[in-house]
Parts: sequence; structure tokens; C-alpha cells
Amino acid sequence: MTLSPAVGIAATKVEGARIWPAPDHTRLVFDTRSQVKHTIFSLENPSRLVIDLQDASLAANLDQLDLSDSPVKRIRSAPRNGNDLRVVLDLEKDIKPRSFLLEPNQQYGHRLVVDLIQEDRESLDNLNRPIVRDQSDSKRDIIVVIDAGHGGEDPGAIGPAGTREKDVVLAMARELERLIDSKPGYEARLTRTGDYYIDLRRRILLARKHKADLFVSVHADAFRSPQPRGASVFALSQRGATSETARWLARSENRSDLIGGEGGVTLGDKDDVLAGVLLDLSMTASINASVGVGGFILNELGGVTRLHKQGVEQASFVVLKSPDIPSILVEAGFISNPREERNLASSDHQRKVSRAVFEGIDAYFNNVPPPGTLLAWQKRQQGGGAAGEYRIRRGDTLSAVARRNQVSVEALKQVNGLTDDVVMVGQTLQIPSS
Repeated sequence: MTLSPAVGIAATKVEGARIWPAPDHTRLVFDTRSQVKHTIFSLENPSRLVIDLQDASLAANLDQLDLSDSPVKRIRSAPRNGNDLRVVLDLEKDIKPRSFLLEPNQQYGHRLVVDLIQEDRESLDNLNRPIVRDQSDSKRDIIVVIDAGHGGEDPGAIGPAGTREKDVVLAMARELERLIDSKPGYEARLTRTGDYYIDLRRRILLARKHKADLFVSVHADAFRSPQPRGASVFALSQRGATSETARWLARSENRSDLIGGEGGVTLGDKDDVLAGVLLDLSMTASINASVGVGGFILNELGGVTRLHKQGVEQASFVVLKSPDIPSILVEAGFISNPREERNLASSDHQRKVSRAVFEGIDAYFNNVPPPGTLLAWQKRQQGGGAAGEYRIRRGDTLSAVARRNQVSVEALKQVNGLTDDVVMVGQTLQIPSS
């Protein structure tokens, strides 16, 4: 592309560009030699987005970008005001723009990111409220939402040989989806199906959209030295739960139908203290279930790969902060370790780890199938006991609940991820088969 000569020398150059189409937005990324000041604004009739870069020049061919599956019809550019650069996107329809700068990472240098949000695509804004699920005697599938971490402009960790975390975890997520869908009584959904990025909070909303019984985020760990090895499973920490409770209570739209399940509890008419207690109970139950399923998965992972820690770890990862959906994060191994990087890049190892995760999920849900599911119905038909849920009432103790349901205290603690015998009024326990 031929540009007219500039009056002076621009402070930075646009050295490359990439485009990442996603289901509800398209991300356009400009590689710049250094940080760049910019402004964006939209024009109508016809729809256009104007991007002005201050003290910048173009050293890339924007004509080579593949604009298919995006709302961009054409990209034009020209110098402006001497040393500035104007880039114009001709659009098929109006979009909502968003822009920000990214610092250099392992793969890229300075970047200007422009998101083209297609508001006519399916919105998740109405999914801020947790699920209220019909617990009738049905035979529905157990829904597992699988989240492949990172994606698009965010490669995640990069191994010594250049293996990118985003590629490994997407391959594993697809394999896990295949395994889950192949088992009657289960249905899998992916948060992302291709190489694009999804905001962390939006991944939680996608789990809610699909009415997930379990949310599994797949990652590959990294450390500043190559020595650490092994797979891990994380659930939300209590500190993370406390901060999330405050965040949810601060948003008025979250206060109605906040706690799901049969006869869902509404917080809209509760004072702050009671609402906080009820939400804390919901978060506690979700964490307990997460630790429970995480233990089953770790047990299976130990048969196919080395474990970094023998127990389920707890941390404040954003993607685990759903107050009503059990959520775990699986670190398949350390991509920063050369040996584990080779394993993680191997399709055979990916299949083994994915199968171990699936078998852990299946073992957990066969032990405590959610009410109203095909697995719960099958367990009743097989005389597998009254597997289900029990809500703690005043005067209950863990040992009394165990005796009443003809199970051991240890079985109750294992399934619910409990580390002691303390239970709280209103807490929901998963009851294993006798």
C-alpha cells in the first residue's frame, strides 16, 4: 500500500496486525513498536469505525488480513496531520467499539487492541442471576461446561520449545467434550470453540447460560523455573468466596432468585445481613461440591500423570467464583517443564489426561447424581439408595445425618469436600448411596 510522504518521523510504527473473530465480537490487534496514544469513534450511514493513532506510521500490509467471519468489509489507512495515522474500518453494520493497550508478553510486543462488539448477537447480560432449576422427577442430562483457558491474543503460558497453553487446553477441552457427550446422561458445552479470547466473567455467564451442573476450566501451569512438575486441581478459596459474596450483594440485579434449587430462595426482600448469610451458605455448598468432585478427578489423574499436590488446592481464580455452580480448575501439568511440555503437546497424553478428568467427573456424579437427572433415576432403579441432597436444620450434626441416611461420616465428608465435622444450618449436603 502506497502512503503519501509524512512531514516528520513518527515516534512509533504499526508493524503488524491480527484479527480474531469470535461468536459475539471480533478483536483487531495492532502490533506497535512502542506504546501509542489513540482515539476511536464510530460513523453511521455507512457504518464505519475510525481509529486515530497519534505519532504513528504504518509498516504493515492490512490488506492481507482475513476479514471473513467478521463485520469488517474493508480496512483503509492514510497519514493524518503530518505524523499521525488514521485507520478506517468499513463495517457491514453498526458495532459497539472498545479499545485498550496491552504490554509485551512472551509472544508479542506492545499492542493496541480494538474489540468490535456485535450487540445483535446473543447477549448474556440477562444471565447475571444464578440458575433456579426444576428439581422434578425428570431424566435430564448432567450438563458439564468445559472452559479452555486463554485464547486469541492471550496465548497463556509458553513452554521452552514454544508450545502454547491456549492450543493444548483447547485440544484437551474438545477431547473432554467428546468423552462426555459419548456417555448417556451427560451433555458437554464449550465456552470457546476456536482460537479467540473470552472475558473471565463471561465464561461464568456462559456456564449459567447452559445451566451447568459443573464448570471445568482447563489450563497448563507455568513457573519461573523448569523444575516444578505435575497436575493440580483447584477449587475456590474461602477468601475468594468472601470477596465474591460482597461483590454479588453490591449489585442489586443479583439479589433476586440468587440461590437456586428447588424452591429457590430470593434475596430481593432480605436485609443485608440475612442476604449475606444465605449467599455465604450457597457459596459454601458450591465450594464443598467443587472440592468433592476435584478429589475424584485427582484420584484418576494420579493414574496417568504425576500430581503436583495430592489434595485439591484452593485459590481465588475468577472463573471459579460462581455462587451456584460447582467449579474446578484443572492444571494438566507444568508447560514450563521441558518433559511435561513434550507430554502436553502429545495428542496421546492429552487423551489420557482428558479421560482421567472425565472418569473422575463420572465417578463423582455416579456417587451423588443431581436430583432430576438420568443418573439419579438409574440409581433409584438399581436400588442404589436415596442418593440426593439434604439441607441442614437446627440441631443436626454430621454424624446424625450420616446415621439417618445409612452412610458413614467419612463418606459424607469426602463427597462434600469437608475437612471437619462442622455443619451450618441451611447448608446443603450431597448424600452418597448407602
